[in-house]
Amino acid sequence: MADQSFDVGRMARNQESRIAASTAIGLNAVKPMIQFQVSLLRLWADNIEALAENYEKGLDTFSSAVEDRWQQQRAA
Repeated sequence: MADQSFDVGRMARNQESRIAASTAIGLNAVKPMIQFQVSLLRLWADNIEALAENYEKGLDTFSSAVEDRWQQQRAA
């Protein structure tokens, strides 16, 4: 009984180790979900980039077609 006297330092270390252990468990549980969210975000960003490239190509095609049509009308 004398060994287990009221030791504030020991109690604080025990509490810190329990908090650290529960934090590690929580972070290990959340890590796959965060990785999945990041992969979805990357996929979304890639799709937005592809959409922007397609939009640029379409806009270039449309503007060149309009310019050709305008030159044809001017020549006539």
